[in-house]
Amino acid sequence: MSPRGTGHEGLLGFRALTFDVVGTLIDFEAGIVECVRRVAGPDGSKRSDEEILRAFGAAEEEQQQRTPAMPFTQMLDPISARLAAHLGLPALDGRGAPSPLRLSIAAWPAFPDAREALAALHRRFRLVAVTNADNAAARAMSSTLGDPFDDVVTAEDVGVNKPDPQVFAYCQGRLGTLDIARSEVLHVAQSQYHDIGVARQLGYATCWIERRRGRAGSGATPSPRTVTAPDHHFGTLAELAAAVEEAPAPER
Repeated sequence: MSPRGTGHEGLLGFRALTFDVVGTLIDFEAGIVECVRRVAGPDGSKRSDEEILRAFGAAEEEQQQRTPAMPFTQMLDPISARLAAHLGLPALDGRGAPSPLRLSIAAWPAFPDAREALAALHRRFRLVAVTNADNAAARAMSSTLGDPFDDVVTAEDVGVNKPDPQVFAYCQGRLGTLDIARSEVLHVAQSQYHDIGVARQLGYATCWIERRRGRAGSGATPSPRTVTAPDHHFGTLAELAAAVEEAPAPER
């Protein structure tokens, strides 16, 4: 039986789950809002959470076009300057040093369901982080999540950011050394812009964790040109873990 099927019965046919980290497992929107309000002081309180997040998403999209090979971690410095300009706030950059946003990464919280769900999924699958962060930030976020990953692929490793297909090719090269085929991989992500669209185009099965379900807009994530229909669709990682537990074993 192919891992892809109707409903979620095909979930146990996969051998590896690859994960976007920022926005899927780590609540970077909460981290961004907290940092902006703390650094900007009273001026930051004049903007709503959604205003801050929309401005961040616009600034990231502009920076992504300018520096597609720069890891997201380093992008946070020029993004911070653009974010302040968009919001009419005092400078949020580091004035030649790492920006407060970049320095705040280690404090960005995991989503409440992430650690437990990852632990449950790890009992059945190989877990691989595929992130636009650099290696240092990836280590910090992995620690926040309880170090659940068997492997971690970063933009620093690959030399480009998602949605560049090279990131997925690099990851698949590593999985291939374990004889894990593309058809045995499920890519799990929140971002339609960075992950779901390109992964589906490359032939991967996809699982959209729609963290902003019920909320308008795409928040701090750049908006995709089109929304790609995923193979599996949940609002939380806990829902995915529950579906895996309830899924029937694949036919042999």
